[in-house]
Amino acid sequence: MGKRMHRVHSFVTTILIVVIVMPFIPLIFSVFSAGWRWPEIWPESFSGRAWAYVFSVNSGTWNAIGTSVFIALLVTLINLVLAVPAADALARMDFKGKRIVEGMLYAPMIVPSFVAVMGLYTTFIRLNLTETTTGVVLAHLSPTMPYMIRALMVSFGTLGLQWEDQGRMLGAGKWHRFRYIVLPHILPGMVAGASLSILVSMSQYLITFLVGGGQVITLPIILFPFISGGDPAIGSTYTLLFAAVSVILLWLMDIALRRYYRKQMTILV
Repeated sequence: MGKRMHRVHSFVTTILIVVIVMPFIPLIFSVFSAGWRWPEIWPESFSGRAWAYVFSVNSGTWNAIGTSVFIALLVTLINLVLAVPAADALARMDFKGKRIVEGMLYAPMIVPSFVAVMGLYTTFIRLNLTETTTGVVLAHLSPTMPYMIRALMVSFGTLGLQWEDQGRMLGAGKWHRFRYIVLPHILPGMVAGASLSILVSMSQYLITFLVGGGQVITLPIILFPFISGGDPAIGSTYTLLFAAVSVILLWLMDIALRRYYRKQMTILV
């Protein structure tokens, strides 16, 4: 039975690896191709021209990476501050209109982004927030906040109120109850929500383009013109770079989470 389950796990793992890796194979070939026409299976010739351009001083790649990471992290931080109390109330409290509030919060996940963007755009014009990083950060809250709230609601839903009541009975104040009871329990939800928030924020093109007005340059802003017909090789290079930046950010978050739990286990021991 054990050998059979091991074979099943190995087979499933292999399938998953193939499904994940396969889309990147033609992308990698495209990055190093100097010409690749239909119906050729392989590129006609290879070149490092795309890499040279992407990492050149005049391409603006590093500034775009810095701007993308800064906006994504700031959006995630704001999401955490706003979503923790909101998710707590929605998960552990009953009040009139709760379903309506949930529907409104989840609306950006359902409504087409173009509809939401136009409403934000006209409002931000009046507030002089267009063509600014502040405006882009605020605009990114709309598509990212629902993911953060949903992830935290799951964590708060499994927490209940009994643990905090016990802490209160033992004399713990609000801060100590949050730090030692609530925070360790909702931390996985915070990390899951933060991961989704970073990925969604970094992938925003339409919102960044309209609200930023071409003045706030992120990776998707640079990437899209090349993907849509400018230069497939450079577009593929930016795509791999975008994936690498996202993976590195998630990897750093995973390291931070592991260190936190390791530290907590050391304190308990």
